[in-house]
Parts: sequence; C-alpha cells; structure tokens
Amino acid sequence: MHLNQYTVGNYTPGAPYWKQLLWYFVGSRLVESYWLPFSALKIWILRIFGAKIGQGVRIKPGVRVKFPWRLNIGDFVWIGENVWIDNVARVTIKSHVCLSQGVYLCTGNHDWNHPDFKLIDAPIDIQESSWIAAKSVIGPGVTVGRGAILTLGGVTGKSLEPMTIYAGNPAQPIKQRKL
Repeated sequence: MHLNQYTVGNYTPGAPYWKQLLWYFVGSRLVESYWLPFSALKIWILRIFGAKIGQGVRIKPGVRVKFPWRLNIGDFVWIGENVWIDNVARVTIKSHVCLSQGVYLCTGNHDWNHPDFKLIDAPIDIQESSWIAAKSVIGPGVTVGRGAILTLGGVTGKSLEPMTIYAGNPAQPIKQRKL
C-alpha cells in the first residue's frame, strides 16, 4: 500500500467543518467526561449535534461518539462506560439494547488490497432487545438481529441472526436464546 497516495475519495463526514470542530473541542469532551455523570445532559448535547435519541436512555462516563449526526438511538438503551461509537457511517441502535463496558462499534475500515488503502464505510444496525457484552467489537456493515447476544469479548464482521447467542473471535453461534 502507498499511504502517501491515500485520499478519502468521495467520503464526507456529513457536517460542516465548523460543526465538526465544535463537536471535537466541546461536545465530545462533555459527553465523554467523567465529571458529568448525568445521562440527561449528555443526551441533550448529543441531540444538539444531531443525534436522534429516544426516552429512558442511559449513557455512562467515558462514552465516545465520532459523529453524533450519524447516530440514532431508540428508547431505554443502556450505553456502558468506555463504549466507542466510531461512526463514520450511520449507527442505529434500536430500543431496549444494552451496550456493555468497552464495546467498540466500527463503521469504517480500509481495503488492504487497494494500493491507496481505500476507506470502506458501512452502517451498523443493532436491533431491539439485543445485548452486546463488555469488550465486544462489531465491524462495518453488521446487523445484529433482534434479541441477539454477542458475549464477552466477542468480535464480529458478519451479521448476527435474531435470538441467537454468539461467542468468540470470530463470533460463532453457540445456542438459541429463550425469553
């Protein structure tokens, strides 16, 4: 690969430069802060920057969001400490989802076969009543089916079937979930 030839191609962050700077220097620091433990204030800030967030959402300290204008969160979602929503593409988190501590949602990667290390971005959709356990990683283009679970430290670059429990790296189905 030739990183000196890298370009973002036709990719755009989706917001004017002034908004990106304001988010980076002010908004993101307040949302990530351990000094502001209250979810309501963090939600208010995220909404100001364009996030769509439902009711009853809990956001713990240390949460990082790359671009709030590309974030949609349903009702009664829990987002644990040190979650990183690295959303160069859209991230949708439906209602009653739990993202445990240290989860990483990555919507962008690079084509290692392309000589210019081309950026590849794809959305992540996490369907209702799913649980992404601590230290798990979800890659670009993944849909987590309704009620699916990705267990502790699981890693997936492929979509997860509804009502199925997955474990490992790469994540493999281990059993059906019962409610």
